[in-house]
Amino acid sequence: MRHNARRPPSVVGRVLDVLGAFTSDRPVLTLSELSRRTGLPLSTTHRLAAELVSRGALQRDGDGQFRVGLWLWEVASLAPHGAQLRESAMPFLEDLYEATHQNVQLAVLDGAEVVYIERLSGRHAVNVISRVGGRLPVHATAVGLVLLAHAPADVQEQVLARPLKRYTGRTIASPEQLRRVLADVRQQGYAVSDGQIELVALSVGAAVHGPDDTVVAAISVVVPAQGTDPFTLVPAVRASARGISRALGAPRTLRLPEDVRRETHQSFH
Repeated sequence: MRHNARRPPSVVGRVLDVLGAFTSDRPVLTLSELSRRTGLPLSTTHRLAAELVSRGALQRDGDGQFRVGLWLWEVASLAPHGAQLRESAMPFLEDLYEATHQNVQLAVLDGAEVVYIERLSGRHAVNVISRVGGRLPVHATAVGLVLLAHAPADVQEQVLARPLKRYTGRTIASPEQLRRVLADVRQQGYAVSDGQIELVALSVGAAVHGPDDTVVAAISVVVPAQGTDPFTLVPAVRASARGISRALGAPRTLRLPEDVRRETHQSFH
């Protein structure tokens, strides 16, 4: 973020700008690159970077380049959707991976984007652009459609009011279409995103509920689009999501699913 004299940045703002300069494409930066990306003077950047290194928020390599430090990972693990959710989900994600040997993902909602907090991937799995800590738009991913379908109405309206980025010819690009899809997701209990980000991949997602039965996350499996019937994956994905919800203490998991019929045995004398 480049600053101007009319609105001088606060100290916190400058620190966050330094940390925000790192991206998945540029995880390692020189001091001059940090200064250029933040719009801060080189002397200010040097002082802030040195302080961040001393606290472990940044690491400095032998050649003087900077990268994100482990201390930030420690802080991030304290987030509400951090370690506890991941630990509860891992056994079920591993089971889903063993059943598919494709990409299995866990994500949470952040505004108009999803943030991936875990991903398991096989050596021969279809290529995906998602990564742990990475973000993708809600309208073009199965986890995003699930999370948006169960988000508060004001959050949905904010997303629907924004331009919907088109990645392929199959990407949902109109608010009307997105509204219909979200209604289907709520009714069916799962989402299918076929070729929306990359034509070679499709994903099937389902919701994870927390202790108060609200949707706190979503999981998905991403498989090759060609030759795959996504509906064959729905039962496994929904079962995994239900297992994670049960581990988190969601009351809804104590009830039988709506599509299960209970039969009782009566004895006659």
